Amino acid sequence: MPDYERRRVAKKPSVVLKKELNDAQLATLLELERFGWELKFIRHQLANAIPVVFDPDRKHYAVIERDGRLNENPGFEIRH
Repeated sequence: MPDYERRRVAKKPSVVLKKELNDAQLATLLELERFGWELKFIRHQLANAIPVVFDPDRKHYAVIERDGRLNENPGFEIRH
């Protein structure tokens, strides 16, 4: 039996992920990056791309909504 997680994929560079963001999301992300937040991945649900960002300590996460608002209670859990 293979010793790896099937769902694990190669990490995309932040530059590639940023191309999936709209202008409002990108503006919010750029502001967050000034405070050490980092875009980790984009969750794809139906037709929506949901960017997930983590704080510098990697203890809190949030999503950036389509209108650029930061949602610190997105309604789903992130596996550690």
